[in-house]
Amino acid sequence: MVGPRMGKMAGVLAAVLAAAGAARAQEDPHIGYVYPAGVGGRLGGEIEVTVGGQYLGGVTGALISGTGIQVMVTGYYRPMTEQEQSSLRQRRLEILMRQQAELEELQKSKPRDAASMLKALGRQFGAEEMEDAPMKAAGDGAAPRPAKKSPGAAKKAGKSPVKKTGKVLPGGEKILDESDRRVSAAAKRQPNPQLAESVRLYLTVSPEAPAGIRELRLKTAHGVSNPLIFVVGKSEEHNEREPNDKRPDTVTNWLPVVINGQIMPGDVDRFRFRARKGMHLVAAVNARSLIPYLADAVPGWFQATLALFDARGNQLVYADDFRFDPDPVIYYEVPQTGDYILEIKDAIFRGREDFVYRLTVGQVPFITGIFPLGGPVGAKSAVQPAGWNLLSDRVTLDGTGSQAGIFTMESCWDHRLVKPVPYALGDLPECLEKEPNNERRTAQRVELPVIINGRIDRPGDWDAFSFAGRAGEQIVAEVHARRLGSPLDSLLELTDAGGKLLAANDDHEDPAAGLTTHHADSRVDFKLPSDGAYLLRLGDTQHKGGPEYAYRLRIARPRPDFELRVAPSSVNAAPGATVPISVFALRKDGFAGDISLRLRESTLGFHISGAWIPAGQDKSRLTLTVPAVGHKEPVDLHLEGRATIDGKEVRRAAAPAEDMMQAFAYRHLVPAERWLASVAPSRRARSGYAVAAVPFRLRDRAVLKVPVGGTAPVHFSAPSRTSLAQVTLELNDPPDGIIVRKVSAGTGELTALLAAEEGKAKCGLKGNLLADAVRETFLRDPNGNPTQNKRRTPLGMVPAVAFEVVPGAATAPASPAGAAAPAKP
Repeated sequence: MVGPRMGKMAGVLAAVLAAAGAARAQEDPHIGYVYPAGVGGRLGGEIEVTVGGQYLGGVTGALISGTGIQVMVTGYYRPMTEQEQSSLRQRRLEILMRQQAELEELQKSKPRDAASMLKALGRQFGAEEMEDAPMKAAGDGAAPRPAKKSPGAAKKAGKSPVKKTGKVLPGGEKILDESDRRVSAAAKRQPNPQLAESVRLYLTVSPEAPAGIRELRLKTAHGVSNPLIFVVGKSEEHNEREPNDKRPDTVTNWLPVVINGQIMPGDVDRFRFRARKGMHLVAAVNARSLIPYLADAVPGWFQATLALFDARGNQLVYADDFRFDPDPVIYYEVPQTGDYILEIKDAIFRGREDFVYRLTVGQVPFITGIFPLGGPVGAKSAVQPAGWNLLSDRVTLDGTGSQAGIFTMESCWDHRLVKPVPYALGDLPECLEKEPNNERRTAQRVELPVIINGRIDRPGDWDAFSFAGRAGEQIVAEVHARRLGSPLDSLLELTDAGGKLLAANDDHEDPAAGLTTHHADSRVDFKLPSDGAYLLRLGDTQHKGGPEYAYRLRIARPRPDFELRVAPSSVNAAPGATVPISVFALRKDGFAGDISLRLRESTLGFHISGAWIPAGQDKSRLTLTVPAVGHKEPVDLHLEGRATIDGKEVRRAAAPAEDMMQAFAYRHLVPAERWLASVAPSRRARSGYAVAAVPFRLRDRAVLKVPVGGTAPVHFSAPSRTSLAQVTLELNDPPDGIIVRKVSAGTGELTALLAAEEGKAKCGLKGNLLADAVRETFLRDPNGNPTQNKRRTPLGMVPAVAFEVVPGAATAPASPAGAAAPAKP
């Protein structure tokens, strides 16, 4: 089930503004898929990987988190534009015409030599098979696949892994075979510019490379790309061999194995393997977990289906998901030794380069659930796993030295878990649910605050808990189940001692759960009307149940707090430039105060402006100004938020994230490992936010008070000899009623009068104003006279201005303390 989640599109205007913002940053390198999306690291080795995306020209390398992997770039592919194809055809025509003239001259003097040259030209422009090139473009719109000759073989021969190809015509002109290939591939590929370019990487994996999930980003001359998942596994790996739709691709006879593949339009991949009698076979797909959201596809990801057949073609098992997870899983006890066939495809036969999958096959451990779903911080606690091929019936969660939060279980299973298993650590007293507790008279009595670990252990089951409350007391009851891998779709009901329903909730959205689309966990926040006993009932909305329907129920007074996310996780800028970033506040238990922001350690030369999230707001657009000197390598940045809660200062680190769109409409904050800034000198020649033609600085970082119906000045500085004549400021997505009334420019200084229009700007409005500096000059005719046409030259973004709209002279009898007096226009 897919429902509207964080950041649902509010209307056409919001969509247009979002598209405009994306357009300005569109030249940042962006990757849409990695194929294969992983490597078996047990024995080490070499592998070629294709990374597809947009604006990947000038690629210089790749960043893969963790240790044990070395990367070398061996190829780059970009479809030829119509202009390039036309130019190539014209060039060939000119060469042929010159060759014809040379042949005519040669025929007159040396007929035999002319005949030999004609034969050579026939081979040159005939149907002769072309040489291998560094990048081969596969047919039917497939992404460029690695050439058959591996870079490893080339290295052993003492040659460069990048093979230079091309033939020299008698006239000395050189036409690369790669151009022929590019023309052919461009005609077959689907028109999807977001995936049109590709880079080939050659990876050397050490046997000591730690297994687990990594992040892969490309480095280009103009910055660093967004991250995508890349997996280092422990099993043998096999890359699919096409065609395998009718005749299955035979994989190794040894299991387990991980199969890497791509589904193209209408594609079906089939694989043959051998299994022995009694094997507890697991076949599990990782597809949506690799690329969680597709902006231009419904439901927003590659919806894989998986089927198992015997050697005669009889279907034995079929799956199109695993509970609420779109990635399917099959479990099958093999009845007899023999050959079996696995089939994977898209549910509605879609496909393209980013429909990438990893299919794990074998008698491998697969955890379907744990109980309890977590434990207390500061202690070790035992949990009982359920699933297939498990190595143990008990696992220890180590909460010592940890903070409260959600973590994943991997190391207990030698890194061979197909899917990460989440668990929670809490900092409140915990207890187990005790049956029977279905009814009011048998309700389990608990003391607040508490975390209850329980199960809806059969269809139709309800768990009831009673507690004592006081008049006016605020109570929060929150379920953690779906966020921890439980299939429970919870329903919470709060009643008084007489059974009167006071509050109820089915689904509560948690923006911190960026990979969740159906927020099935419940939350109730209620002020108790009187002293007495109260009852909380917990059940499944769909009246389902079983041992796997586990939950953690927190019942406590509110604990105001917040989390932060900063996006994008890769920031690219020219030296000295100012670029926009977004910080999201995930507020908890009613906290609504101001949050101040600051950069932490290792950020020398980086500055943020508009460094706050005003009270009551969940998002702030601010700016990051980078050093005036470029960096060879991306810099790790760290952002911190501070707020006063219950008289105490609370600090929270901002986690990096990608603000991703799903299915044209919904937005999600997908977590990333690092927040990187690339300061690339080559970006000076590019358009958009990254241009640092003038490195502006904000003189006063205090919150600017703009009176309703009046104006307030804001001052920017530039290098002392910089002329800012004919420069204006254009606000970037401002709130209603906030405008630039006038701009005064001189040498090294720019002053703008910001106005809050009466009747449009609301008093009390707070936030940040972002603006672009543009120089407008009149064009001249051939005689040197100025015309009415203007040339617009972008000078980059100025630092964000924190503002607040305050009452003006016409809106209040007297100015409140601290309000700014209206400035003269």
